[in-house]
Amino acid sequence: MNKPIRIALTKGRLEKDTIGLFEKLGFDCTAVHEKGRKLILPIPDANAEVVLAKANDVITYVEHGVCDMGVVGKDTIMEMKGKFFELVDLGFGKCKFALATKKGYNFYSGYGIKTIATKYPNVARSFFEKKGMDTEIIKIEGSVELAPLLGLADGIVDIVETGTTLKENGLEVIEDVAPISARLIVNTVSLKMRQIEIEKLIKLIEENL
Repeated sequence: MNKPIRIALTKGRLEKDTIGLFEKLGFDCTAVHEKGRKLILPIPDANAEVVLAKANDVITYVEHGVCDMGVVGKDTIMEMKGKFFELVDLGFGKCKFALATKKGYNFYSGYGIKTIATKYPNVARSFFEKKGMDTEIIKIEGSVELAPLLGLADGIVDIVETGTTLKENGLEVIEDVAPISARLIVNTVSLKMRQIEIEKLIKLIEENL
């Protein structure tokens, strides 16, 4: 038997949703449920093993070939980019990138350079470049909603799910940037070397979405 297909999963919600999908496929995921502190866990009946990692690391592991496949949010893919195949929209983990400002603020008025605060500078920069707008992008690590409230930025580009946090802080979405959901990515070499196994698994996944 070939060595197990190694699948990197984003810890947390996407991990739980992916394991739920694997169980729907009939795979025994007991080892994952009983993982304790283990980070590499077998799924024997699928000839696979899962690696639990942070989202950015999922892309790194797949791109460098230490994992054959990965499950990661479209948000991370858009921000990090990388060389791999994005093959399946898994349909869970849905939310969106959006542009938000203080409620009632006319963001597109005037001709000055707008300042944007975000945790995702590459996503924000690409969005405004496509509009032909000059912007100053400021990266924020914590609560990005603070930036317009403190006068640091004219607007923010952030992930929005329900919009509750924005509303509670006097902000509102003025434009959607891009939809987000969990995606299945595959290492470019793995897809060539293990094409039959990987395509069989992908077909099984797609039939059960």
